[in-house]
Amino acid sequence: MNRNRNLTPTESDEQAALFSWAAMMRGKRPELQLLFHIPNGGVRSKSEAARFKSEGVKPGVPDICLPVARGPYHGLYIELKRQKGGRISEAQKKWLTELSLQGYLAVVAYGWKEASQIIEDYLDGKGL
Repeated sequence: MNRNRNLTPTESDEQAALFSWAAMMRGKRPELQLLFHIPNGGVRSKSEAARFKSEGVKPGVPDICLPVARGPYHGLYIELKRQKGGRISEAQKKWLTELSLQGYLAVVAYGWKEASQIIEDYLDGKGL
């Protein structure tokens, strides 16, 4: 985690906090064992980026997936951004739209707390 309390947590910090929360909540919410991160982003060398692209990595794919059906949705995708300063790229907007058209709930969350509330509401069937 970010050691300087005056700084906004990074996206990586937010994601680690979300998965820590999910691990603690598995007793109450066993579905959270299926929550996973899609490692699409990050800084890579040119050779590594080329290899990942050839293996099917695509820009804009949301960060987090919960492959659990609820209501009319096949599953939940979350593009997780830091609380302050996170912006959605055009590729991310396109993926969120396309996933929504395919029957998934695909949303943006700013910070792990917002993401955890989205997950709780989704699993409870609220707002579906």
